Amino acid sequence: MTSPILVTGGTGTLGRHVVPLLREAGRDVRVLSRHARPSGDGVEYVTADLLKDEGIESAVDGVEIVLHLAGGPKGDDEATRNLVRAARRAGVRHLVYISVIGADKIPLGYFRSKLGAEQAVAGSGLPWTTLRAAQFHDLMLTVTEKMAKLPVIPAPGGVRLQPVDPREVAARLVELTLGAPAGLVPDLAGPTVYGMADLARAYLKARGKHRPMLPVRMPGKAGRAYRAGENLSLTGATTGKRTWEDFLTERVPQHAGR
Repeated sequence: MTSPILVTGGTGTLGRHVVPLLREAGRDVRVLSRHARPSGDGVEYVTADLLKDEGIESAVDGVEIVLHLAGGPKGDDEATRNLVRAARRAGVRHLVYISVIGADKIPLGYFRSKLGAEQAVAGSGLPWTTLRAAQFHDLMLTVTEKMAKLPVIPAPGGVRLQPVDPREVAARLVELTLGAPAGLVPDLAGPTVYGMADLARAYLKARGKHRPMLPVRMPGKAGRAYRAGENLSLTGATTGKRTWEDFLTERVPQHAGR
């Protein structure tokens, strides 16, 4: 009997796409969640907290593959170290991690935490695979929605992004999870590079709204890193097919008012 695949973060933006794909591939799935949920249809939910190091031993018991999607604004490095310790004791044979492009280059706490998590995975002694992806369309939608509520939209000059569709990331992760451990694989980014102003204009157009934009300069080391494109993957990356405009057509009510 094949052991279940443990998915952390299986109820999040990415996990909601990954879990059904694993089930379609014929694999049973165990989802680690901080909140209790009913199990069924080949998906078992277990309650654990990675950051508090609670319940992880039970979650990894009898598991050979772990797909680590769980993440937050901070603490990913510590949470991953806790998961790695439990996975090592359980004899996990493949640990797969989703990180972010620029984890080793952008001097911000979120990226440092992701890099720390990457290092915990690579230094675990377990067979591993790590995929770095660009920001998801869903995150960009949240950002542009909030910006559009302002009377004037700030547009950081020189900041460029390659947003990617989470469904394409999910499909790639499932492929990697069911394959052999591969270490750090090529990045996955969207097909188009946009400035922040481009993303905002496309959102405003989809909503039939108009807002003036104010160019601003992102300060400090982080600003310099973004202007240098350290968050981009322009060569050697795998690129998705769905653009920001494709995503907006599907998700945003067209011309919903001014």
